[in-house]
Amino acid sequence: MQMLIKDKLKNLSHYPGVYQMLDKNTQVIYVGKAKNLKKRVSTYFNKNHTDGKTRALVANIRDFEVIVTDTETQALLLENELIKQYKPRYNILLKDAKSYPYIYITNDKHPRVSFYRGQKNENYRFFGPYPSAHVVRDSLALLKKIFKVRQCTNSVYRSRSRPCLEYQIGLCSAPCVGKIGDENYAQDVKMMSLFLSGKGKETLDEVSDKMQQASNDLDFELAAHYRDQLIGLRTIQEQHTSQSINNMDVVSIAERDGIHAIEVLFIRSGKQIGQECIFPKHAKGKPSKVVLSAFLPLYYLGKDTPKQLLVSEKLEDKSLIASALLTQIIDAPQKNKRHFLKIASLTAEENLKQHLISKFTKLSQLSQLQKTLNLKSLPNYMECFDISHTMGEATTASCVVFEKGLPKVSKYRQFNIKNITPGDDYAAMNQAVYRRYSRLLKDNKTLPDVVFIDGGLGQLNQAIMVMDSIGIDSIQLVGVAKGEGRKVGLETLIMIENGKTKKINLSPFDQALMLVNHIRDESHRFAIKHHRKKRAKKRQTSPLESIKGVGKLRRTALLNYFGGLQEIQKASSDELQKVNGINLTLATKIVESFRK
Repeated sequence: MQMLIKDKLKNLSHYPGVYQMLDKNTQVIYVGKAKNLKKRVSTYFNKNHTDGKTRALVANIRDFEVIVTDTETQALLLENELIKQYKPRYNILLKDAKSYPYIYITNDKHPRVSFYRGQKNENYRFFGPYPSAHVVRDSLALLKKIFKVRQCTNSVYRSRSRPCLEYQIGLCSAPCVGKIGDENYAQDVKMMSLFLSGKGKETLDEVSDKMQQASNDLDFELAAHYRDQLIGLRTIQEQHTSQSINNMDVVSIAERDGIHAIEVLFIRSGKQIGQECIFPKHAKGKPSKVVLSAFLPLYYLGKDTPKQLLVSEKLEDKSLIASALLTQIIDAPQKNKRHFLKIASLTAEENLKQHLISKFTKLSQLSQLQKTLNLKSLPNYMECFDISHTMGEATTASCVVFEKGLPKVSKYRQFNIKNITPGDDYAAMNQAVYRRYSRLLKDNKTLPDVVFIDGGLGQLNQAIMVMDSIGIDSIQLVGVAKGEGRKVGLETLIMIENGKTKKINLSPFDQALMLVNHIRDESHRFAIKHHRKKRAKKRQTSPLESIKGVGKLRRTALLNYFGGLQEIQKASSDELQKVNGINLTLATKIVESFRK
């Protein structure tokens, strides 16, 4: 797995973006932002870390994913959204995810505009989020120069009997003492709301006209003042993430060597809240616009499609698809939306590059495994078995399936092992292998090229006995014995050739062994997951529930009479019959059940 990470690092993008660290269960355990993705992500794997938390994080990383952005600010905001979404265990988390500041307008008679950070009040109107508090304060300072809407607290507002200093220096219209009419004040608030909502073109035009008029009047000082205001308003627009952007998805497609990658960005209220990358099948050799036209209906039909879809290709059947999905498809976005398409395109190219690297690595691993096991062809279809139990309790077996070096989760199978001596791993393996391949033969299904058995020679021999008994000789069986101290990379592969045991020890960084370990780890994880679920269910279930005729009311009556399960187990048939609802037949059943 470390070799896969190193291969991905070599070809990682130098763009800004966000990276997500994944553990062995593909869960996001850390989210971070980077000015340069290649440099930042590489630091996790290319040096020794003195910080204990970082060492623990790196030890649990099995893979990573990246999302490319256009600027560091976009990476900052996206990082915040992903941390809120995944709550990674190694990130610093805020109790209620109150991290980014907003501007809000109250619903008072004379509304107030101010800075806000925290849980939102449903009665207020919020605009944001902004990248930092100082951006909000700078924006508020500019807004009160232009709109003169009050920013004082309600207690100060109610106590005024004459205008404050803000009015004297032209930063407030003093509605508290009636220096401005209610209607005019409401108009100022409305204009400011429109501007913050991204509909303030009228405001920009008005300031621009005033600047031009002052210049015509040769009042260059006033013209410079309006020029600064105009620059300030445009600065606010750029920093305001929800500026003139509704809910939309951005879809971009990249193609290389006949493989297509489709990146979908989810934009809600102007913020990128997530992404998904899809590699469509059976698209080799087809033009990107044809692939995208086929993809959109398959992906969105039956879903709550956003009002707008921003796409990277000019589709011939755009009108038809838009009509079917009840949305607007845009292939030539305006300037304020264009950067989202650039982000999607960059991320699609990055994901495609990593996907091709992964495919090349998997092919290399399969080739090396073919050579190691002396197979006639690539082992494109492999399975692995593992047994899991706790001191013989709740024994289960797992069978995981790998196709072309990748897990095929939909084909995984679980087996509840029954009628064996608790703790007998050999009998458990025998039963699991028999149930799996006798069923495949019965259903005339394809058999795997290689089957790995997690265990030593004993478990392997059980699998060989089963295969011989049901007449299968086309599968290569391989035992995977744990190394000294159960350390990863020290495993021994065991095979039986011509009646003789052959043991193969490989380097920890051998491509074949890394693939085998991936398969074995996945089998182990799947077996433990099922075992724990079964064990928990068993421990929460009373033995009385398995006795036919003892329902909820009779169980309650028995427990109330004897005071506990141990006393019921000790009770004789005559004593049990003293309980209301328990006759001789049922009492005999209970006694016999506990004797077993």
